[in-house]
Amino acid sequence: MLKLYGTPPTRALRVVWLLNELGLEHELHPVDLMQDEHHQQDFLSLNPAARVPVLVDGNLVLTESAAIQLYLAEKYPQAGFIPETLEDRAQMYRWMFFLVTEVEQPLWRIARHTFVYPDEKRIPQDVELARQECLEMIEVLERHMSEREFMVGDRLSVADFNAAYTLDWANTDEMLASAPRLRDYLKAMYARPTAPPTIAEAFAAMENSG
Repeated sequence: MLKLYGTPPTRALRVVWLLNELGLEHELHPVDLMQDEHHQQDFLSLNPAARVPVLVDGNLVLTESAAIQLYLAEKYPQAGFIPETLEDRAQMYRWMFFLVTEVEQPLWRIARHTFVYPDEKRIPQDVELARQECLEMIEVLERHMSEREFMVGDRLSVADFNAAYTLDWANTDEMLASAPRLRDYLKAMYARPTAPPTIAEAFAAMENSG
């Protein structure tokens, strides 16, 4: 039985989406970041970096949501989420790396300096810089998707499930106002019956449960 450690609205949602798409049974082990459970020794033994998600598959312990997505897609190739040609696989890696480095990182900087860090560690100027950097990269992605249905090639790949979560994050931070194609793409992805909750829905569920 696959075990996934993490709790929405974190990047665990990326993995949940792949698990849903592949129809894989799994155990979800919530990790309450607000209660500092990611710094408890039992969790640190899985990931010394104290980050979620973590996937445990038998003897394999794997961290980093994008790496977990790729692992699942490669382990279950029948779904066809890994492109067949070397060229398309190269483009898949390109856009996944672009998403996690050029789009996600400024989003994470904004999060840290608005609500993750304590007040004394927040740098308001970095929020503005990160926002501008993110908007510039969103524009690059908007141009890439202007006449495309999928991130790579002519069918769904791991890059799309990675992109959907990242763009939902950007949309939550009101970054897609000038990106109509990305808004349509995001809507189509989350219309899939296997889609996990959006980040906004996950936050709302947390508030209601509290």
